[in-house]
Amino acid sequence: MTEQRTAGRDGTATAGFDRRLLPPMMLGSVLNPVNSTIIAVTLVPIGDALRVPPAQTAWLVSALYLATALGQPVVGRLIDVFGPRRLFLASTSLVGVAGVVGTLAPNLGMLIASRVLLGFGTCAGYPAAMALLRSEAKRTGQDSPGGVLTALAVANQTIAVLGPLLGGLLIGLGGWRATFALNVPLAVAAVLLGLLRLPREAGTGESPQRGRIAAQLDLPGMALFAVLLISLLVFLMNLHLRDWYLLAIAAAASAAFAARELRAPTPFIDLRVLGGNTPLLVTYGRALVAYVVAYAFLYGFAQWTEEGFGLSPFHAGLVQIPMFLVAIGVSVVSGRREGVRGKLLAGAVGQVAACAVMLTLTGDSAVWMLILVALIFGVPQGLNSLALQNSVYFQADPERTASSAGLLRTFAYVGSMVASSTTAASFGQRADTDGMHHLAWIMLGTGVLHLLMTVIDRTLGRGTAGDTSADTPQAPQTTR
Repeated sequence: MTEQRTAGRDGTATAGFDRRLLPPMMLGSVLNPVNSTIIAVTLVPIGDALRVPPAQTAWLVSALYLATALGQPVVGRLIDVFGPRRLFLASTSLVGVAGVVGTLAPNLGMLIASRVLLGFGTCAGYPAAMALLRSEAKRTGQDSPGGVLTALAVANQTIAVLGPLLGGLLIGLGGWRATFALNVPLAVAAVLLGLLRLPREAGTGESPQRGRIAAQLDLPGMALFAVLLISLLVFLMNLHLRDWYLLAIAAAASAAFAARELRAPTPFIDLRVLGGNTPLLVTYGRALVAYVVAYAFLYGFAQWTEEGFGLSPFHAGLVQIPMFLVAIGVSVVSGRREGVRGKLLAGAVGQVAACAVMLTLTGDSAVWMLILVALIFGVPQGLNSLALQNSVYFQADPERTASSAGLLRTFAYVGSMVASSTTAASFGQRADTDGMHHLAWIMLGTGVLHLLMTVIDRTLGRGTAGDTSADTPQAPQTTR
C-alpha cells in the first residue's frame, strides 16, 4: 500500500485519516480479544461437560495464543510485503471455519484444534491495522494518529467488556458451543467490510518482484522462528524438568535463527536493526511481564470466582465488567496525551495494588471486594496496552510496522502462556482459594518486576512516544 495508491483512492482528500478504514480495522483487531475474554467464563462449563480438569481446559487458552504468537509476526511480515487486504481477507475467513469446527467439536481435542485455527485466523487484524495507520500517516503527513490509536485501544477494551458478559449470555441461551458459533457471523462481517473498505494493493503479488517472493519472506528464517517459539511455548505450558529437551531445542533453534537472520539479505526479523533499537527491545520485554499479570488475572480470577467463590458464568462475567469499563475510560482520557512513561508507571503500580488486594480475598469475602479488585485492575488494563501500542508505532522501522506490531503481540502471548501455565499449576484439579492466593503471589512478584523495569528505563526519554525514538539515534526511523 503506497502513498500514491492511497492518495488517489476514489478521489479522497489527503488532508486527514480515511475514516472508512476504521470499521474493518477495529473489527479485525478485536477478533482475538473477543475469543480471549469469552473463553475465560467458558472454561468451567466446558470442563464440566467434557469431564476434564482445569489443567486440561487450560490448553484451550494456550492453543489460541500459541498459534497467534507464532502467526502474528509471520502474517505481519506478509502484510509488509503484500499489503493488508489479502492477508486480512484470508485470515478472517479462517475465523469462520474455526467457529464451525468449535461448534461441532465432539471432544476436547477438536476444541483445541478449533482454537488453533482461531489463533491463526485472528493474526492479521492487528498488524493490518498498524500497517494501514502507517500508510495513512505517510499519505497525510500526520505521523502521530493518536486518536486512531486510541480508537483501536478503546475498541479492544470495549469488546473485552462485552466478552465475559456475552459469554455468560450465550452459555445461558445455547450452551458453551454458542460461544464458538459466534465466530461465524463475526467472520462474515469482517470479510465483507474488508472487501468493501480495504484498498487493493497495486504493485504487490503481480509485480516484477514476484520472482523474489521467497527471498522477501525469508522462509528458512520463519521455519526456525517457528521451531524456536513452539518448543519454548510448549515448555512454558507445562513447566517440568522432564521436558528439558524442549529448552535444548529452543536454544539450538535460537542460535540457528540468529545465524540465519544475520546473513539473510532480507531477514524475517532484522536482528541487526532490532538489536540497535534498544527502546523497542525494552518495550517487548515490558509487554511480556505486563501481560503475565493481565492474563493471569483474566483467566485465574474468573475461574476462582466460579469454582472458589461460587458464581455462575454469567455473574462471573458481570464481576469483570467494572475492570473493562474503567479501562475504557482510562484509555479515552489518557489517549489524549502523548507521554508513555506516566502511563506505564501508573499501570505497573495498579497491577501491584490489585494483586495485593487479591491476597485478602476468600470464599467468604463480600462481592464488593471482588468488584474492587476488578476496578483497580481496570487502570493498568487501560494504560498498559495503549502505552505499549503507541511505543511500538513510534519505535519500529516504518517499513516493518506490521511485523513489529505482530512481534509485540507475540511477546504479549508469551506472557499469556506463562500466565496460563502458572494458573494451571496453581489450581491443579480445582480453582480454590489457596490456589488463587498462590497465583496472586506470583502475579505480585511479576508486577513488581514490571514496575522496576519502568522506573529504571532511561529509553523512555522525556516521556512521549516520539521522544522514545528521538533519544535513541540508532532507532531505524532516525537512520533510514
